[in-house]
Amino acid sequence: MNKAPIETPYFGPKGTPMGDGRINARSAVKNGAAIYDCIAAYLPERGTVLELASGTGQHIAQLATRHPRINWQPSDVIDERMASINAWREHAGAKNLLAPILLDACGDWHEQLPDDIGLIHLANLFHVISKDAAQNVIRGAADALTQGGYFFVYGPFRVGGEFRSQSDAGFHASLTRKHHAVGYKDLEWMQHQMAAAGLEFCNLHDMPANNLVLVACKGCAPRIS
Repeated sequence: MNKAPIETPYFGPKGTPMGDGRINARSAVKNGAAIYDCIAAYLPERGTVLELASGTGQHIAQLATRHPRINWQPSDVIDERMASINAWREHAGAKNLLAPILLDACGDWHEQLPDDIGLIHLANLFHVISKDAAQNVIRGAADALTQGGYFFVYGPFRVGGEFRSQSDAGFHASLTRKHHAVGYKDLEWMQHQMAAAGLEFCNLHDMPANNLVLVACKGCAPRIS
């Protein structure tokens, strides 16, 4: 896979420093429980789960504590976030929470990874990157997943070209003012890109605050209705 030039910024999570290196992002606290409940049905029994754009590290620290049989691999591309991930890792004390890797999810990244990745997940990334970058993320996930593995995507999307609320429309507008190439992606566009990368779209979950979870599988039929 050729690395595409990515010019769009990843705005990423903001939060409050906790004095020990950890950053506490309110959004991670707010959406965490719903994500943890939803993702549990797709987790492999063993192997590695990769989190792309781990941000503060709050989500993966919680997940590693809840699911000790799985190795959890955090990643990000910005040093400040790597420091917070490491601090959350130390705070969690979970031996199955691996050291974070510096990984540009929008680039050519899959060769850095282990060969037992049964699930790749990310939260709130696609609306803050360009379509070119999004295609790279999807292709990279398809390459890195094992057969039968799941790609689990949480975030806000348009459906049928329509925003799901007025607040979503306003948030999209604020993003595009910061950078013209970013903004909400259409669900149907995401499904098409997943299929083009060799992933089978298998489930759609409604989540709080008008968010969605998109689930695609590599080489398997959907197992959850």
